[in-house]
Amino acid sequence: MNFKHLHYFWVAAHAGGPGRAGAQLHITPQTLSGQIKLLETSLGKRLFRKSGRNLELTDAGRLVLDYADEIFSLGAELESAVKLDRGAAQTHLRVGVADSVPKAVAYRLLEPALKQSDAFRLICHEGKLHALLAQLAVHRLDLVIADAPIPPDVNVKAFNHPLGRSTISCFASKSLVAGAVKAFPAVLDTLPMLLPGIDSAVRRKLDHWLKARSVTQRIAGEFDDGALTVAFAREGQGVMFAPTVLSAQLNQEHKLMAIGQIDTIVEEFFAISIERRISHPAIASIMRAARNDLFNV
Repeated sequence: MNFKHLHYFWVAAHAGGPGRAGAQLHITPQTLSGQIKLLETSLGKRLFRKSGRNLELTDAGRLVLDYADEIFSLGAELESAVKLDRGAAQTHLRVGVADSVPKAVAYRLLEPALKQSDAFRLICHEGKLHALLAQLAVHRLDLVIADAPIPPDVNVKAFNHPLGRSTISCFASKSLVAGAVKAFPAVLDTLPMLLPGIDSAVRRKLDHWLKARSVTQRIAGEFDDGALTVAFAREGQGVMFAPTVLSAQLNQEHKLMAIGQIDTIVEEFFAISIERRISHPAIASIMRAARNDLFNV
């Protein structure tokens, strides 16, 4: 078997076809299709079939993809292990951060990586989890930080490494709650709210929690960007919801006080990598600090 042809098939399968894969590999779709046909000839099976204007994997294609995922995942682990065995310094870490992860949590998770050495470089990209996992699959990222494990509809051979979990708390400026007389959560009836965007998993949980407690939502704003939410909350424009582990930081840096904790809503955070066993020293430091310091697992 020609493993170069197998690699072309693997990238094309994850990218959704030769067109997108060609752009990633910097070769023409025609060349890529020709290489995949050579692989099909050597295996004696068709790996793709047409479905309307798109291509989909055949049963044989799905079987080959499962093996290819294992092969190239182990290849990446082998390369990392050999480099470490030689004592070669790993000078950079390419990280994708899901846009649903609060910025403050992302910083706290990634900060330990910067302590590797003066020459170490952290390269961060933010985006939707599905898109980041596609980049991870073709080794354009070393790590993805997410607030959810790999979705079941994503066909990427990668591994979830739990970092920790945190309940949610409600935060507000002292000026906003100065005249409040009701206890939490009844006090929320009298205060404007700064909520996560409607597509956020946490938002759906919050809506359910507020409804179950008959809290009237006075929504002052909805934000996809957690840093922007903090800016509005700091100026007294409403109460915000964030992981409880950030309580000390929000109070010290933004003068936001926790007015109540929601024990029934828990956010989980994951490091997702193609390595089953973590060998990259920067990723190891992230996981160690998250479990020992941030979340106290």
